[in-house]
Amino acid sequence: MSEPLLEIEHLKTYFPVRKGLLNRTVAHVKAVDDISITIHEGETFGLVGESGSGKSTVGRTIVRLTEKTEGQIRFQGVDLHQLTMQEVRKIRPQLQLIFQDPYSSLNPRIRIGDAIGEAVLDHGLATANEVRDLVKEVLGACGLSSYHIDRFPHEFSGGQRQRIGIARALILNPKLIIADEPVSALDVSIQAQIINLFRRLQQERGLAYLFISHDLSVVEHLCDRIGVMYLGSMVETASRDELFGNPLHPYTKALLSAVPVPIPKLKRERIVLKGDIPSPVNPPTGCKFHTRCPWAEDICKQQTPVYRNVGADHFVACHFV
Repeated sequence: MSEPLLEIEHLKTYFPVRKGLLNRTVAHVKAVDDISITIHEGETFGLVGESGSGKSTVGRTIVRLTEKTEGQIRFQGVDLHQLTMQEVRKIRPQLQLIFQDPYSSLNPRIRIGDAIGEAVLDHGLATANEVRDLVKEVLGACGLSSYHIDRFPHEFSGGQRQRIGIARALILNPKLIIADEPVSALDVSIQAQIINLFRRLQQERGLAYLFISHDLSVVEHLCDRIGVMYLGSMVETASRDELFGNPLHPYTKALLSAVPVPIPKLKRERIVLKGDIPSPVNPPTGCKFHTRCPWAEDICKQQTPVYRNVGADHFVACHFV
């Protein structure tokens, strides 16, 4: 296999909690707490977990919208957090982020053509005369018409706005796109259209994706490998077929049990987790999942399980696997 396009090793991203008149740091929110990921060219890696598990923080840390606390993030062999912001700026066309809510990332006073084309001009990838044709081309690739170029964001539906967000990333010819919950706010029928668009663009352009989602049914259709996060840590990583066919971690089993099954006779036994996800400011000792795990024993409360390969590139952090 070729060298990884993106390598994340032992990444930690903590946010300080400050209190008092002197604004002292009294604790840290451990949003991302020691995770490792590799993504190869043309591959789709799915990152799943509940809200608050740290998935979006991983994406924002990769593109340096958030600074890391520890660890390494290498893109094409270059450590992104060792670069100056000017050097990062040169790499950013190859590393794009698609947000969950495209409307909040679009200026309502700017026409769509200008919103999509401004990054091309900003990075000097085309002249002002060439940009309009490039924008029309990328709109067509994303399933929109050329006449949409002069419309404003409020004139589009949710699905069309997400296509605009994809077009804005795509026009820079990136190698990796980080898609942060790109279909969670859309109707099911529109979700299918956007997923098919992601697939087609990947086949045509050789794109790699880091696809962040809480919806395992969406991830199953799109991703080659899947990582499951809980409270800032990775609890299981495997290929799509291996994870859905042989889930090993109790948290993964609980998530999969909630996925709707089209044939009622094949309905899975539902595993209902008790309580809420603990605070990342003060995570539980030992296995972070033991407070909600139906099979937890004393060792789970005392020792942190090792995240290890149990065969077939299937990694899991559980004492009983």
